[in-house]
Amino acid sequence: MSPSLMAQNQGALLEVRGKVIDAETQEALPYATVSLFQAQDSSLVSGGITDDAGAFILEAQVGNYYATINFMGYASRNINDLTLQSGQRVVNLGEIGIEAQSTDLEEVIVEGEKDMVELALDKKIFNVSQDPINAGRTAADILGNLPSVTVDGEGNVNLRGSSNVTILIDGKPSGLLSFDGAEGLRQLQGGLVDNVEIITNPSARYQAEGMAGIINIVLKKERSKGINGSFDFTVGQPDNYGAAINLNYRKENLNFFINYGLIYRNIANPHNTLYQEVYGDDTTFITRQRNTSRQTVLNNNIQLGADYFFNENNILTTSFTYRHAKGKRNTEIEYMDYLFNNDNLQSIIRRYQDESETEPNLEYSLNYKRNFGREDHELTAILTYIDNWEESDQNYTQRTFLTDNTPSNEPDQLQRSYNYETEKQLLLQADYVYPFGKEGKLEAGIRNTLRDITNDFLVTELQEQEWVPLEGLDNDFYYDENIYAAYMILGNKINKVGYQLGLRGEYTDLTTELLQTAEVNQREYFNLFPSAHFTYDLLNQHALQLSYSRRLHRPTYNDLTPFVTFFDNRNYFSGNPDLNPEYTHSIEVGHIKYFENASISSAIYYRHTDDKIFRIRDVDEEGLATTRPYNLVKEDAYGAEFITSYQPIAWWKMDLNLNFYRSMIDGSNLDQSFESDTYTWFGRLNSRFTVWGNTDIQLRGSYEAPQLTPQGRQLATAFLDVAITRDILKKKGTLTLNVIDIFRSNRNRSITEGDIFYTRSNFLRSPRQINLTLNYRLNQSKSQSKSDIVEE
Repeated sequence: MSPSLMAQNQGALLEVRGKVIDAETQEALPYATVSLFQAQDSSLVSGGITDDAGAFILEAQVGNYYATINFMGYASRNINDLTLQSGQRVVNLGEIGIEAQSTDLEEVIVEGEKDMVELALDKKIFNVSQDPINAGRTAADILGNLPSVTVDGEGNVNLRGSSNVTILIDGKPSGLLSFDGAEGLRQLQGGLVDNVEIITNPSARYQAEGMAGIINIVLKKERSKGINGSFDFTVGQPDNYGAAINLNYRKENLNFFINYGLIYRNIANPHNTLYQEVYGDDTTFITRQRNTSRQTVLNNNIQLGADYFFNENNILTTSFTYRHAKGKRNTEIEYMDYLFNNDNLQSIIRRYQDESETEPNLEYSLNYKRNFGREDHELTAILTYIDNWEESDQNYTQRTFLTDNTPSNEPDQLQRSYNYETEKQLLLQADYVYPFGKEGKLEAGIRNTLRDITNDFLVTELQEQEWVPLEGLDNDFYYDENIYAAYMILGNKINKVGYQLGLRGEYTDLTTELLQTAEVNQREYFNLFPSAHFTYDLLNQHALQLSYSRRLHRPTYNDLTPFVTFFDNRNYFSGNPDLNPEYTHSIEVGHIKYFENASISSAIYYRHTDDKIFRIRDVDEEGLATTRPYNLVKEDAYGAEFITSYQPIAWWKMDLNLNFYRSMIDGSNLDQSFESDTYTWFGRLNSRFTVWGNTDIQLRGSYEAPQLTPQGRQLATAFLDVAITRDILKKKGTLTLNVIDIFRSNRNRSITEGDIFYTRSNFLRSPRQINLTLNYRLNQSKSQSKSDIVEE
């Protein structure tokens, strides 16, 4: 809680307390500016900013005053005739509601709405539902547009340059991310997402998993009385059709909600290439590879739930989520093989893949929250069960052609791949918060996660009219993970210095087994994860934070499974059952400054990681490549991050994110050449203009600078998105047209080198997309916040 930034130095000081809320939604407004002035001469006496709960405390002497509340996008509010009398210790102003602002500027009308970026020292909240660039897109697309976050062509999410980030949905793990990792986020319609929280240096309250931090995706949810909701309908080119429906009905102490998302996509990607040279004793083998693919997906996502309010202090929430993904993928890979140089073509081979995949996912959740009558004195409990399975059938046909592109006499090679995976996961969690004194808090909690995964994997080949299993590609993989955790946090504030000290213990019991070959790998380890956060309030709405945490990254199921991908039979990808977890010490110093029409957040950070997990590419003399993860010695990373939000005039808003970092990776335990020392940066600029009454135009540009890796380098990429949005239907609806990656420049380009090979790849992350989305609101305002954030 922010104390006064300025106060008189003479006489006893009295406290003025209150809480700033949105007058319409009744939700707290953190980081609003509260100022206290002398009634006689309007001189500033005291001022501060509200905390995460919208609360504030100011200090002043006995006298007559007036207060002013300001928050970007909201109308200012004055509280006049405020008298502090002798004998009073505290004057409580209660809840102070302020309203979203509407300003007439000749032909321009600006309607106040929740800022797209809300900055705090410990986390950043991005209100992605307010961003027209995100209309008609998936959750994976949304993450790729956030500051500090990048998403590569395989759907892997990186935070501040690190792929070791934990992704949660409503504060909990989700079966959506189990088998496909972050790629599973492409199954979630973006219209169901309200905001995204990024926590770069989490406290002991959060699970220790995730070296770079935590990304929490908060889905839309409403508890207002009566019936209300929102509807999103999308059409796009290439084929992209979607719907997202969020409905809520509350009567007295019972609240029902339903969310439904539908995605149908039919997208071709013909622009992926790979060039490779392999050096023999006296020869050079060259391969030029071209990948053309078409993917058709149909995803359904429905969540049903209810809140029961026993009373204002006791809430029970239950929900059921069903997701069903069905897709087909057709891929053609052309290999053109040369000897010595690119003019000496030897053969042409084309490999065709026909894949069908089904992935249902069920989740059951039961949440209980009790408030004990005092603010922040509460108990929460969560029970979640996930039942998930995936079935994939793949047929391959490989044909050989002569150098003049005519069929050779060699028979076609026919293969089949069958993959069946199941997952069952049980999460039990309880958290208790006990406030003491003015601003002290004691927190404690427990968490148990029990997870079982099976994978039946089989590859066969047609040989003499019989399908024969290929050696090493017929097995059952079993994965059993049990994690038990407990934590305690003590926090308080002394004058302008706040502190939070925490300790978390986690015991991990992990077993993997290849059933056919009886290969068992069991790991048991217990670790302590301390955390410390210190804040200091400066004058003129400045604040500083110093934080430390120890974190880890356990090898995931995909990291450990030994089975190889098979659609490209020259470039294999697999896991490594012998991987160890990696451990990180993370230190961050953050600064935040609020102005009347702007805010700036900056941070410098350092991460030291032992047993760094990195994927190494190995190519044999025949040109066959295998990429799998290994533990390297360590990584040291330094960085500086800047996020600013600025509204120079009422109809123009800008958000800028810059991240500069240095990464030093030591992989000398595998090879002396597996070392890198790179300086790199990435930036993102978002500019939004309100014109022609109620029409917005938004431009967003992104740039990722080149960087070195232990085996080569990642090349630069840049891309530009644009969106136009207009309110219609008496402002009950919003129509959005966006164009994603206008110049088709968002490419993943890399160079990888080894003792006997050189590989250069160029993959278009996704084709240019044009979407038209209609959002219709039922008994909701455009600026209304629809989320009910659930923290782990």
